[in-house]
Amino acid sequence: MKNEIDRVLFSKEAIALKVKEIGLQITEEYQDEKNLVVVGILKGANIFLSDLIREIDIPLYIDFMAVSSYGNSTESSGVVRILKDIEIDLTGKHVLIVEDIVDTGLTLEYLTSNILSRNVASLKVCTLLDKPAKRKSKVKIDYIGFDIPDEFVVGYGIDYAEKYRNLPYIGVLKEEVYK
Repeated sequence: MKNEIDRVLFSKEAIALKVKEIGLQITEEYQDEKNLVVVGILKGANIFLSDLIREIDIPLYIDFMAVSSYGNSTESSGVVRILKDIEIDLTGKHVLIVEDIVDTGLTLEYLTSNILSRNVASLKVCTLLDKPAKRKSKVKIDYIGFDIPDEFVVGYGIDYAEKYRNLPYIGVLKEEVYK
């Protein structure tokens, strides 16, 4: 698997430092809120979410949504399907969406619209990776781990065709693997 990685963008150590930094920021900003719901977007954000919530030092609820817009492709289709919905009633709660990567913004635009329709007190977005070069939709991201170039990345929960999620770092996948 490692021989299919062109290069490492962010080491395990660099990711851990960034997650700690974001966790501290979220802790400070939500210090007085008693109804924070952290919503992880499956499957890609599960590792990031797990590490992030351990760095957030306030009570919180956790729930998940599973959505699909990629399938086994490297490009978002723009058509979002909800495969698993949130189980917690979000009415009056402060919601933090946790994503692994935002590129076109189409999935995030759909998610924010969907969650805002549930009468939440507030909504913020946290992503580990932001790929602004691919943006097709204007979306607001409140917490960004790293900006990345327009390259296909895997690792730390992020996959290609359901593989590579278990890499402890984020790396660029060799083009011949997915072309």
